[in-house]
Amino acid sequence: MRTSSLVSLAGAFSTTYAQVYQGFNYGSLFTNGAPVTRQDFEDRFNTARQLQGTSGFTSARLFTMIQGDTPNSPIEAIPAAIATNTQLLLGLFLSNTDEQFENEQTALRAAISQYGQDFADRVIGISVGSEDLYRISPTGIENLSNPGEGPDAVVRRINAVRSTISGTVLSGKPVGHVDTWTAYVNSSNNAVIEACDFLGTDAYPYFQNTQANSIENGESLFFDAYNATVSVAGGRPVWITETGWPVSGSTQNQAVPSLENAQTYWDRVGCRVFGNINTFWFTLQDAFPTSPSPSFGVVGTTLSTTPLYDLSCPGDSPSPPPSSSSSAPPIPSREATSSGATEPSSAPSTGGTPGAPSTGGTPDTPSTGEAPDAPSIGETPDAPSPDQSTPSVENPSGPVGNPNTVPTTKTIMTYTTITTCPVTYTEGAETKTSMTTSVVSVTSTHGTALAAGTTTPATGSGGASSPPSGGQSCPADLSGDFEFPHLIVPVDKEHPDAAAGTSFNGHFSSSISSIFNFDFPPSLAGRTCSLIFLFPTRETLQTSDFSLSGSGGIEVTRLDGPATEQTTFNNQPPVNVTVNTIPDVQPGNSYTIGSGGCFAGTRSAYKVSATGSLDLDYFQDYNPAPIGLYISVC
Repeated sequence: MRTSSLVSLAGAFSTTYAQVYQGFNYGSLFTNGAPVTRQDFEDRFNTARQLQGTSGFTSARLFTMIQGDTPNSPIEAIPAAIATNTQLLLGLFLSNTDEQFENEQTALRAAISQYGQDFADRVIGISVGSEDLYRISPTGIENLSNPGEGPDAVVRRINAVRSTISGTVLSGKPVGHVDTWTAYVNSSNNAVIEACDFLGTDAYPYFQNTQANSIENGESLFFDAYNATVSVAGGRPVWITETGWPVSGSTQNQAVPSLENAQTYWDRVGCRVFGNINTFWFTLQDAFPTSPSPSFGVVGTTLSTTPLYDLSCPGDSPSPPPSSSSSAPPIPSREATSSGATEPSSAPSTGGTPGAPSTGGTPDTPSTGEAPDAPSIGETPDAPSPDQSTPSVENPSGPVGNPNTVPTTKTIMTYTTITTCPVTYTEGAETKTSMTTSVVSVTSTHGTALAAGTTTPATGSGGASSPPSGGQSCPADLSGDFEFPHLIVPVDKEHPDAAAGTSFNGHFSSSISSIFNFDFPPSLAGRTCSLIFLFPTRETLQTSDFSLSGSGGIEVTRLDGPATEQTTFNNQPPVNVTVNTIPDVQPGNSYTIGSGGCFAGTRSAYKVSATGSLDLDYFQDYNPAPIGLYISVC
């Protein structure tokens, strides 16, 4: 995607999205069709809050506004959230009938009237629909994913929800839509993106069974999907609304459900995004009273604050201790979990059959207790089917990574050619056509991270100066091992106390600098890392753009500690060392800023500031011409 102008996410995050939320998905029905009651919701919200090895799981995503055993009464998750101070991403289910959607609207109006400001204070956003565009795609139809909606219908209902909340306590709350990356990258669905304040993306490498989808590739497949959504979001925040790896179920191509693999996926994906991107994991418990196949729950049939596998992320502070009433056997160690992984079709033995909060059907199809084909609320995730295989835009093009994690990354970069496959559907009296996309080729590379031990003069790919002498310098490109920044935070000296939050852009001007966090896996010990800045010409860019005015260069410093979403100009970490200054930055060049031994096993932050009158704002991205700050490893 090339945009005519750059829109930094910093502003969006500094207002509505300054706080980052994390939680689980919650349905309205159990696996036996019984409704989830207020007490059930309270028990689950409290369990998530006290889940051993975690902290900060204080949010919940709902699939429907309707209580499971009623036609249109508000879901009892709302008073439960008020009682437990749980933040809510509301959901209104679309893919059924106009009458059913009006029932969703009726429940929303009743909740506003009944719970008022206490309700509004806990609403972080409203999702209108879930995977509706995917459901009318050829793969959605092939997978019997229940009725779908065309883009015009989704936009119409988004606007209807905006009208419903206008002038109420929910006025101004962000309204968005949840779907798969394949739906978002189809230009026929652009109107839906334009109608949204945020995009929610669902991604399950486990279901991508036409690709190499083993757990070893799960991380890269997920971030490719996330990146693909970011690349077409037009600067809108992209929230992770569903992802996870099953603990039991059938093998999908190379994807094997097991405790060991579920924990690996949590470590490599969850620990990188928690605290940096609004994330709703699938899921807390889906195995009550029976276990679905596949089952994704981090706890089993017995609701407990003791998970089925270790959920701690490196550097996390311990979660509050569980109450005695919810105590359970000790959390299995990573070694024990690994050696005791279950076979694909078997369920772990801890606490019964494991699961995710199941409400009896496809996870993002909220069930309201009607016929079996009525939308179900939180069971087995909609498989992103073969044609949902993800194109890669390298590693996450946005800020990812728990600030306390040091992940070892492995990315698969997929150069994609978008080819169209028409599918005809009926919307009202009109016959319309939607298009799907396919991926052409895949190449692999291992991602790594940066350190700056010694510095070397900057070099331009155009031959502006000779390569640094007196020490090894890695390639000033992404042809080998490299790492993408896992967090980008702008700081503004004209607004010194304003926390801009996460951004997908690098911005360097007379007042604004950008801080880039990089993770150094322990495996980098003994290797060389080069900090490089890649600045291609505009005509080579396909999925990014930049604005450039004035003249000058950049100064790069290494800070004493990493940035967070709360970092401001006044509270930013102090400078540890000036790595280098590039006196003149011009498009069409790549620059080696500094090289040295990698700081293995650490997280480091580098601040880039403008010199002279330079004002450069760009969307950090790869596909196919990389632009921005990276680490090259050799």
